[in-house]
Amino acid sequence: MNSARISDLLKTRPKTSMYWGLYLALPNAGAKPDLGIAVAKKLAKRAVDRNRLKRMIREVVRTGTGLSQESDVVVKLKKPIGRDTRGRLRKQEQDVLRKQILGLI
Repeated sequence: MNSARISDLLKTRPKTSMYWGLYLALPNAGAKPDLGIAVAKKLAKRAVDRNRLKRMIREVVRTGTGLSQESDVVVKLKKPIGRDTRGRLRKQEQDVLRKQILGLI
């Protein structure tokens, strides 16, 4: 998904939870649906944690529902992670984030 399409989707009204925003739109005619993931460096300091979150989101969207087959989706992190653990993503927090994403989908 290119940056212009992501910015168009970010202008739509999201479904939100405490940490996530989920933006949906129907795919363009003839184009296959895409998944965009936005995890800002400001919100997840360590590259390891940003990559782990992105892998988790892809896994949840693929296995959780057929959502990615129906429409273009952008998932965006809204709040910083790891406040209690010096900026590191721990297993307990990762489980909470996974449940929130499943709740949005």
